[in-house]
Amino acid sequence: MKPSFNHYLNQLYRQYSRQVLATLIRLLGDFQLAEEAMQEAFAAAMQQWPQQGTPDNPKAWLIRAGRNKGIDAIRRRQYANDYAKRQPELTYEQALDENAVADDMLRLIFTCCHPGLSRDAQLALTLREVCGLTTEQLASGLLVPAETVAQRIVRAKRKIKTAGIAYEIPQSNDLPQRLRIVLDVIYLVFNEGYSRSDGDSIVDSSLASQAIELATQLTTLLPQTEVYGLLALMLLHDARKSARQDLKGDLITLEEQDRNLWDKQQIKQGTQWLLKALLSGPPGIYSLQAAIAAVHAESADAESTDWAQIIGLYDRLLALSPTPVVALNRAVAVAMGESLQAGLQLLDQLSGHKAIQNYYLYHSARAELLRRDGQLQAARGAYERALNLTQQGPEKRYLQRRLQQL
Repeated sequence: MKPSFNHYLNQLYRQYSRQVLATLIRLLGDFQLAEEAMQEAFAAAMQQWPQQGTPDNPKAWLIRAGRNKGIDAIRRRQYANDYAKRQPELTYEQALDENAVADDMLRLIFTCCHPGLSRDAQLALTLREVCGLTTEQLASGLLVPAETVAQRIVRAKRKIKTAGIAYEIPQSNDLPQRLRIVLDVIYLVFNEGYSRSDGDSIVDSSLASQAIELATQLTTLLPQTEVYGLLALMLLHDARKSARQDLKGDLITLEEQDRNLWDKQQIKQGTQWLLKALLSGPPGIYSLQAAIAAVHAESADAESTDWAQIIGLYDRLLALSPTPVVALNRAVAVAMGESLQAGLQLLDQLSGHKAIQNYYLYHSARAELLRRDGQLQAARGAYERALNLTQQGPEKRYLQRRLQQL
């Protein structure tokens, strides 16, 4: 088999596997069966397409093939007759229905975010099933051991099956209470795409684009302030992606980025969604973060950044979400807008938080402020701590360069 075909199929898997899985769960009614059927469909494509040719619509082919594989498995389990009574035959036109496939993604994410599941299970299951993240990537994003993540996923799938949790988009009166966890999940998906937790690339455009697409769908499904705010936030961050790495794949910090490379059209779109959010109601955590991103986007260079406005926005954000990560970001803003010593003092106050102790960005930020303040020995220790905690290739190289420059 030619390497070029393998590369093509790998691209298809990355692009379509989660959508195919979402539809197969609806068609087959079982998470595990759908996952097995999807894998078998891709295996069949690997065997058949080189001889028979690639279909005009690979995603529709994979959905039909996966459903057929699932039915075969059902027959082997000897309940095909009951299944056949419940499930109509899937036509090729139905497999081509992009609206149905898009709705399936929303069905999947709302099912994974069902209130019958714990918050931790909702996050882990959705990131695994909707986005296909590995257990290790999830552990890094959620700041918990990989074994804990794996247990949460197994328990969540078991509960969905035993509790008979419906695979559906909630009715309109149930949507608001289910929204917050869905937005949190979408943003975690975006963050894993925008700033990978491991590997040799900072950005995974497919994950970031998927998160933006999910949020865009939600603006129609549930047009509310924080839906607009989240979409604005992701668009404004994503607009900077072309400036975040050099040609060698090395990290470029926000302060050092060539702002001419920022996507002006995407910044405009993000700003429009932010304005819509601010006009529709009191800003929540995503709208406030989008406002902070907009201040950066409006600055011609790092020196002209309105840090006083950013600190004020972080004050409001911290009041709504008093987490150590928000406090960390506010401390950095204080260091840039007021004084290094004030920022470092705020960071030192966070050192007792258990979650922050193994968060490499805390140690990286502290190292950078110590370096700027001339405390080079302390900076070295903080850089080394951050280097030991990150699995991301460009981040590692950036920290190594900083250590060499001390």
